[in-house]
Amino acid sequence: MKEKVVLAYSGGLDTTTIIPWLKEKFDYDVVCCCVDVGQGAELDGLDERARLSGASKLYIENVVDEFCDDFIVPCVQANAVYENKYLLGTSMARPVIAKKLVEIARKEGATAICHGATGKGNDQIRFELGITALAPDLKIIAPWRMTDIWTIQSREDEIEYCRQHGIDLPFDMSQSYSRDRNLWHISHEGLELEDPSLEPNYEHLLMLSVPPEKAPDEPEYVTMTFEHGVPKTLNGKAMKVSEIITELNALGGKHGIGIVDIVENRVVGMKSHGVYETPGGTILMEAHQQLEELVLDRALMDAKKDMSNRLAQLVYEGKWFTPLRESIQAFIETSQKDVTGEVRFKLYKGNIIKAGTTSAYALYDESLASFTTGDLYDHHDADGFINLFGLPLKVRAMKKLQREEKKNQQ
Repeated sequence: MKEKVVLAYSGGLDTTTIIPWLKEKFDYDVVCCCVDVGQGAELDGLDERARLSGASKLYIENVVDEFCDDFIVPCVQANAVYENKYLLGTSMARPVIAKKLVEIARKEGATAICHGATGKGNDQIRFELGITALAPDLKIIAPWRMTDIWTIQSREDEIEYCRQHGIDLPFDMSQSYSRDRNLWHISHEGLELEDPSLEPNYEHLLMLSVPPEKAPDEPEYVTMTFEHGVPKTLNGKAMKVSEIITELNALGGKHGIGIVDIVENRVVGMKSHGVYETPGGTILMEAHQQLEELVLDRALMDAKKDMSNRLAQLVYEGKWFTPLRESIQAFIETSQKDVTGEVRFKLYKGNIIKAGTTSAYALYDESLASFTTGDLYDHHDADGFINLFGLPLKVRAMKKLQREEKKNQQ
């Protein structure tokens, strides 16, 4: 009986080519697994494509709600953003995909898992750290790193290899952007983006959004509510998190929200240039932060900022299944106990503009914040506070002055 390998299958040219290659090089029984994290129409026709390519079975596993509830929500609660711009769309999806691949491998009695990530990118790390953390006994096959037996170098090579193995599928020979899509975002790399001195061709590139200058001339108001940092309603309607993100994607895309051009530092040591479309995610993150401003105190916000940056780095590096991520998430969840309330904002030509925030847990007090003197605040109290708060500065300056005076007397 042949050994089984579970292939992380997208239906694209790369992973379709890998099916006959695994059979030829290793004599595996290839079981394909496509994990649905909100790719949409990309899943159409996968069953027939996998079968015609030689797979014995195809699983299409819908994990959209798990992805949203267990992976996206913790990152939203943390305001986790990598290098100030990247909202971790691909990074958050990889651990839930790895988790499902391991589940299918156990179910099928497979001895290996194969992925189609290249040897230059971050995804090879994310997939393999996730698989190793959950199933250290399973072999991992990464064809693009096996250059002694994987000799394919281009799309033309892949199409020719498929034809030689009796697979004649309608793949496009033309070059296109390298994209990754899920419910949270879509990323674009390649073509003119490989030269950061060039302006991205947004007319040709964008799939979820319009450029801000082509967005409607009238703003659109949006209202959201949160409970303990979790989004619950959109414009008065209760929805699942996945439904809220879907609706926000449509609203944000319409108004040119969440288009990010970034040169980022990959884990493997090189810089990469890409464009991310995250219309709904950008709105959701901004709305959550808008509410936090009202309910979190200064010390908690300061500590949370450090934890947010640390979490973003862990997620980007593929270290989801680690005690450190679990510990940071526990801190974040505790910080969210009072993040309950309503936010209102308007969308206008790429901008998210505040239009009011309310919460029963608000720490803002008008009598304290106003310029008129209230009962809780005596201006004279600031004298002593400033003296104590600035005491280290005063002592340092005095000591410096004493040294200069002593030097002048010599």
